[in-house]
Amino acid sequence: MQKVIRIGIVGYGNLGKGVHKAIGQNPDVELVAVFTRRQPEQLDAGRDGTRFEHISTIEAFKGHIDVMILCGGSATDLPEQTPFIARMFSTVDSFDTHAKIPEFFDNVHASAKQGGNVSIISTGWDPGLFSLNRLLAEAILPEGKDYTFWGKGVSQGHSDAIRRVAGVKAGVQYTVPVQSVIDRIRSGETPELPTREKHLRECYVVAEEGADQEQIRATIVNMPNYFSDYNTTVTFITEEELAAEHQGMPHGGFV
Repeated sequence: MQKVIRIGIVGYGNLGKGVHKAIGQNPDVELVAVFTRRQPEQLDAGRDGTRFEHISTIEAFKGHIDVMILCGGSATDLPEQTPFIARMFSTVDSFDTHAKIPEFFDNVHASAKQGGNVSIISTGWDPGLFSLNRLLAEAILPEGKDYTFWGKGVSQGHSDAIRRVAGVKAGVQYTVPVQSVIDRIRSGETPELPTREKHLRECYVVAEEGADQEQIRATIVNMPNYFSDYNTTVTFITEEELAAEHQGMPHGGFV
Protein backbone atom coordinates (compact mmCIF):
# COMPACT_ATOMS: atom_id res chain seq x y z
CA MET A 1 0.00 0.00 0.00
CA GLN A 2 1.24 3.44 -0.90
CA LYS A 3 -1.29 5.28 1.25
CA VAL A 4 -0.89 5.21 5.00
CA ILE A 5 -4.15 5.20 6.99
CA ARG A 6 -4.23 8.01 9.52
CA ILE A 7 -5.60 6.83 12.87
CA GLY A 8 -7.01 8.60 15.91
CA ILE A 9 -7.62 6.85 19.23
CA VAL A 10 -10.48 8.01 21.47
CA GLY A 11 -9.96 6.96 25.08
CA TYR A 12 -6.69 5.88 26.66
CA GLY A 13 -7.48 3.12 29.12
CA ASN A 14 -6.32 -0.46 28.69
CA LEU A 15 -7.98 -0.81 25.29
CA GLY A 16 -6.64 2.48 23.97
CA LYS A 17 -3.12 1.60 25.08
CA GLY A 18 -3.43 -1.77 23.37
CA VAL A 19 -4.52 -0.14 20.11
CA HIS A 20 -1.57 2.25 20.41
CA LYS A 21 0.83 -0.71 20.59
CA ALA A 22 -0.89 -2.46 17.68
CA ILE A 23 -0.52 0.61 15.46
CA GLY A 24 3.22 0.48 16.09
CA GLN A 25 3.32 -3.03 14.63
CA ASN A 26 1.67 -2.10 11.32
CA PRO A 27 3.54 0.05 8.79
CA ASP A 28 0.41 0.89 6.76
CA VAL A 29 -1.15 2.93 9.60
CA GLU A 30 0.05 5.89 11.62
CA LEU A 31 -1.23 7.44 14.82
CA VAL A 32 -2.12 11.12 14.47
CA ALA A 33 -3.41 11.74 18.00
CA VAL A 34 -4.98 10.24 21.10
CA PHE A 35 -8.12 12.00 22.35
CA THR A 36 -8.84 11.89 26.06
CA ARG A 37 -11.07 13.45 28.71
CA ARG A 38 -8.01 13.86 30.92
CA GLN A 39 -5.72 16.85 30.71
CA PRO A 40 -3.38 16.02 27.78
CA GLU A 41 -0.32 17.56 29.43
CA GLN A 42 -0.62 15.02 32.25
CA LEU A 43 0.00 12.10 29.88
CA ASP A 44 3.45 10.85 28.92
CA ALA A 45 4.19 11.26 25.22
CA GLY A 46 6.86 8.54 25.46
CA ARG A 47 9.65 7.87 23.00
CA ASP A 48 7.42 8.10 19.95
CA GLY A 49 6.18 11.56 20.89
CA THR A 50 2.52 10.58 21.01
CA ARG A 51 0.24 13.57 20.55
CA PHE A 52 -2.48 13.82 23.19
CA GLU A 53 -5.47 16.09 22.67
CA HIS A 54 -8.52 16.83 24.79
CA ILE A 55 -11.61 15.16 23.32
CA SER A 56 -13.25 18.58 22.92
CA THR A 57 -10.80 19.37 20.08
CA ILE A 58 -11.75 16.37 17.96
CA GLU A 59 -13.70 18.29 15.32
CA ALA A 60 -10.58 20.29 14.41
CA PHE A 61 -9.00 17.08 13.07
CA LYS A 62 -11.65 16.48 10.44
CA GLY A 63 -9.82 15.85 7.16
CA HIS A 64 -6.58 14.98 8.98
CA ILE A 65 -7.65 11.59 10.39
CA ASP A 66 -9.10 8.77 8.27
CA VAL A 67 -10.37 6.43 11.00
CA MET A 68 -11.16 6.97 14.67
CA ILE A 69 -10.79 3.88 16.85
CA LEU A 70 -13.13 4.32 19.81
CA CYS A 71 -11.85 2.71 23.00
CA GLY A 72 -14.41 3.85 25.55
CA GLY A 73 -16.74 1.67 27.58
CA SER A 74 -20.04 0.29 26.30
CA ALA A 75 -21.98 1.31 29.40
CA THR A 76 -21.92 5.09 28.94
CA ASP A 77 -19.12 6.18 26.56
CA LEU A 78 -19.81 4.55 23.19
CA PRO A 79 -23.59 5.15 23.04
CA GLU A 80 -22.82 8.89 23.03
CA GLN A 81 -19.37 9.03 21.44
CA THR A 82 -19.81 6.79 18.40
CA PRO A 83 -22.87 8.52 16.87
CA PHE A 84 -21.32 11.94 17.53
CA ILE A 85 -17.92 11.08 16.05
CA ALA A 86 -19.34 9.07 13.12
CA ARG A 87 -20.72 12.32 11.68
CA MET A 88 -17.13 13.54 11.24
CA PHE A 89 -14.97 10.42 10.80
CA SER A 90 -15.11 6.78 9.84
CA THR A 91 -15.03 4.77 13.08
CA VAL A 92 -14.37 1.37 14.62
CA ASP A 93 -15.61 0.38 18.07
CA SER A 94 -16.15 -2.67 20.28
CA PHE A 95 -19.65 -1.94 21.65
CA ASP A 96 -20.72 -5.14 23.41
CA THR A 97 -23.99 -4.56 25.25
CA HIS A 98 -25.72 -7.32 23.28
CA ALA A 99 -29.33 -6.32 24.02
CA LYS A 100 -28.73 -2.77 22.82
CA ILE A 101 -26.83 -3.50 19.61
CA PRO A 102 -29.84 -3.03 17.25
CA GLU A 103 -30.54 0.39 18.77
CA PHE A 104 -26.84 1.28 18.69
CA PHE A 105 -26.61 0.16 15.05
CA ASP A 106 -29.52 2.41 14.04
CA ASN A 107 -28.05 5.46 15.80
CA VAL A 108 -24.54 4.99 14.38
CA HIS A 109 -25.84 4.15 10.90
CA ALA A 110 -27.83 7.38 10.76
CA SER A 111 -24.86 9.46 11.89
CA ALA A 112 -22.33 7.80 9.57
CA LYS A 113 -24.70 8.16 6.61
CA GLN A 114 -25.22 11.82 7.43
CA GLY A 115 -21.46 12.39 7.44
CA GLY A 116 -20.67 10.19 4.44
CA ASN A 117 -18.52 7.91 6.60
CA VAL A 118 -18.20 4.20 7.32
CA SER A 119 -18.60 2.87 10.87
CA ILE A 120 -17.80 -0.67 11.98
CA ILE A 121 -19.39 -1.50 15.32
CA SER A 122 -19.04 -4.27 17.91
CA THR A 123 -15.71 -5.69 16.72
CA GLY A 124 -14.26 -6.92 19.98
CA TRP A 125 -14.21 -10.18 21.89
CA ASP A 126 -17.91 -11.01 21.69
CA PRO A 127 -19.36 -9.70 19.46
CA GLY A 128 -16.17 -10.05 17.44
CA LEU A 129 -13.67 -12.89 17.56
CA PHE A 130 -16.14 -15.30 19.18
CA SER A 131 -18.71 -14.39 16.53
CA LEU A 132 -16.27 -15.61 13.86
CA ASN A 133 -15.76 -18.86 15.77
CA ARG A 134 -19.52 -19.43 15.84
CA LEU A 135 -19.91 -18.55 12.15
CA LEU A 136 -17.22 -21.01 11.04
CA ALA A 137 -18.59 -23.79 13.24
CA GLU A 138 -22.16 -23.28 12.06
CA ALA A 139 -21.02 -23.27 8.41
CA ILE A 140 -19.33 -26.64 8.87
CA LEU A 141 -21.88 -28.19 11.27
CA PRO A 142 -25.26 -26.67 10.34
CA GLU A 143 -27.16 -29.13 12.54
CA GLY A 144 -25.00 -28.41 15.56
CA LYS A 145 -25.82 -26.33 18.62
CA ASP A 146 -23.40 -23.66 19.81
CA TYR A 147 -22.56 -22.45 23.30
CA THR A 148 -20.21 -19.63 24.26
CA PHE A 149 -18.38 -19.33 27.56
CA TRP A 150 -16.31 -16.28 28.51
CA GLY A 151 -13.48 -16.43 31.03
CA LYS A 152 -12.20 -17.06 33.49
CA GLY A 153 -10.89 -13.56 33.21
CA VAL A 154 -11.33 -9.83 33.53
CA SER A 155 -14.20 -8.26 31.61
CA GLN A 156 -13.10 -4.74 30.76
CA GLY A 157 -16.64 -3.66 29.88
CA HIS A 158 -18.17 -4.97 33.10
CA SER A 159 -15.30 -3.57 35.14
CA ASP A 160 -15.93 -0.19 33.57
CA ALA A 161 -19.62 -0.51 34.42
CA ILE A 162 -18.99 -1.09 38.13
CA ARG A 163 -16.53 1.82 38.26
CA ARG A 164 -19.35 4.10 37.06
CA VAL A 165 -21.50 3.25 40.11
CA ALA A 166 -21.81 6.10 42.63
CA GLY A 167 -19.52 5.50 45.60
CA VAL A 168 -17.11 3.20 43.76
CA LYS A 169 -13.51 4.41 43.71
CA ALA A 170 -12.07 1.46 41.76
CA GLY A 171 -12.99 -2.06 40.85
CA VAL A 172 -12.57 -5.10 38.65
CA GLN A 173 -14.96 -7.82 37.50
CA TYR A 174 -14.13 -11.43 36.67
CA THR A 175 -16.33 -13.55 34.42
CA VAL A 176 -16.24 -17.21 35.51
CA PRO A 177 -17.81 -19.99 33.40
CA VAL A 178 -19.52 -22.77 35.32
CA GLN A 179 -17.22 -25.75 34.75
CA SER A 180 -19.87 -28.39 35.47
CA VAL A 181 -21.98 -27.01 32.62
CA ILE A 182 -19.01 -27.00 30.22
CA ASP A 183 -18.37 -30.64 31.17
CA ARG A 184 -21.99 -31.57 30.40
CA ILE A 185 -21.80 -30.01 26.94
CA ARG A 186 -18.44 -31.58 26.14
CA SER A 187 -19.91 -34.97 27.07
CA GLY A 188 -22.51 -34.56 24.32
CA GLU A 189 -25.47 -33.00 26.10
CA THR A 190 -27.26 -30.08 24.41
CA PRO A 191 -29.25 -28.48 27.25
CA GLU A 192 -31.26 -25.28 27.04
CA LEU A 193 -29.46 -23.01 29.50
CA PRO A 194 -30.63 -19.71 30.94
CA THR A 195 -27.97 -17.04 31.27
CA ARG A 196 -27.69 -17.46 35.03
CA GLU A 197 -26.61 -21.11 34.79
CA LYS A 198 -23.62 -20.57 32.50
CA HIS A 199 -21.50 -17.89 34.23
CA LEU A 200 -20.71 -16.32 37.56
CA ARG A 201 -19.69 -12.69 37.89
CA GLU A 202 -17.25 -11.82 40.66
CA CYS A 203 -16.81 -8.11 41.47
CA TYR A 204 -14.01 -6.71 43.63
CA VAL A 205 -14.75 -3.14 44.63
CA VAL A 206 -12.89 -0.33 46.41
CA ALA A 207 -15.54 1.95 47.90
CA GLU A 208 -15.15 5.66 48.45
CA GLU A 209 -14.70 6.61 52.09
CA GLY A 210 -18.10 6.82 53.75
CA ALA A 211 -19.96 5.28 50.82
CA ASP A 212 -22.95 3.01 51.47
CA GLN A 213 -21.59 -0.42 50.60
CA GLU A 214 -24.98 -2.12 50.64
CA GLN A 215 -26.29 0.46 48.19
CA ILE A 216 -23.30 -0.14 45.94
CA ARG A 217 -23.85 -3.89 46.12
CA ALA A 218 -27.54 -3.56 45.29
CA THR A 219 -26.85 -1.23 42.35
CA ILE A 220 -24.31 -3.63 40.86
CA VAL A 221 -26.23 -6.90 41.23
CA ASN A 222 -29.41 -5.32 39.82
CA MET A 223 -27.73 -3.53 36.88
CA PRO A 224 -29.61 -4.47 33.68
CA ASN A 225 -27.64 -5.84 30.70
CA TYR A 226 -24.60 -6.40 32.94
CA PHE A 227 -25.33 -8.22 36.22
CA SER A 228 -29.05 -8.67 36.87
CA ASP A 229 -29.24 -11.90 34.82
CA TYR A 230 -26.25 -13.51 36.57
CA ASN A 231 -25.31 -14.85 39.97
CA THR A 232 -23.12 -11.92 41.00
CA THR A 233 -20.95 -11.50 44.08
CA VAL A 234 -19.54 -8.18 45.27
CA THR A 235 -16.49 -8.23 47.56
CA PHE A 236 -15.19 -4.99 49.05
CA ILE A 237 -11.41 -4.69 49.25
CA THR A 238 -8.80 -2.03 49.91
CA GLU A 239 -6.85 -0.11 47.30
CA GLU A 240 -3.75 -2.00 48.43
CA GLU A 241 -5.44 -5.34 47.82
CA LEU A 242 -6.62 -4.21 44.39
CA ALA A 243 -3.09 -3.15 43.43
CA ALA A 244 -1.50 -6.32 44.79
CA GLU A 245 -3.96 -8.95 43.57
CA HIS A 246 -6.02 -7.59 40.68
CA GLN A 247 -3.75 -5.78 38.23
CA GLY A 248 -3.48 -8.57 35.67
CA MET A 249 -5.72 -8.67 32.60
CA PRO A 250 -6.28 -12.39 31.98
CA HIS A 251 -9.13 -13.57 29.79
CA GLY A 252 -10.15 -16.50 27.64
CA GLY A 253 -13.17 -18.50 26.66
CA PHE A 254 -14.68 -21.39 24.76
CA VAL A 255 -17.10 -21.68 21.85
